[in-house]
Amino acid sequence: MLIKNKTLEKIVAGEITLLFRRWKRQSVKVGGTQITQLGVLKVESVNAVMPERINTKDARSAGFESVETLLASLPKISDPIYRIKVSFVGEDPRIALRQENELSENEVDSVINKLLKMDVRSSNGAWTRRFLSLIKEHPHTRAAELADLVSIETLRFKSMVRKLKALGLTESLDVGYCLSPRGERILKEFIK
Repeated sequence: MLIKNKTLEKIVAGEITLLFRRWKRQSVKVGGTQITQLGVLKVESVNAVMPERINTKDARSAGFESVETLLASLPKISDPIYRIKVSFVGEDPRIALRQENELSENEVDSVINKLLKMDVRSSNGAWTRRFLSLIKEHPHTRAAELADLVSIETLRFKSMVRKLKALGLTESLDVGYCLSPRGERILKEFIK
């Protein structure tokens, strides 16, 4: 579920507690969490709702002045409207993970084994070491340029880098990526 930074800031501040989306089918689960650029959100409830059942209190809880402005913000398609209650759980756990570079031999082996499993499962073959090296060699470089260097479509490249980010190995920058201290340590051990 994509959420704009302005909305995320208001969720973190407790000013927004509801989101409304048009989906063909429910795409988040009650009790699930979502890591966003500002931290972790929890999905408290999800319900399909008819437009006439949305009230002013709902609209204001979603950051809108009125039901009309809320409905006008939704895509003009016939998919059902879902009312999603969310709350801010806390900081992105990957932020602390990225700084952990004092790893035991077992921890290093565990991360490298995860990378090797990702390589084995990939239709692109072994890519994790290559991507880590690429990001180290080209920090602050746009994803499209990096994707071109490895002859992969940009969206596919970004989804693969997100897997590295989930392990705390890379950081997204305003433009491009860089290796985290943890990523630097893992790459050093990975290329031995």
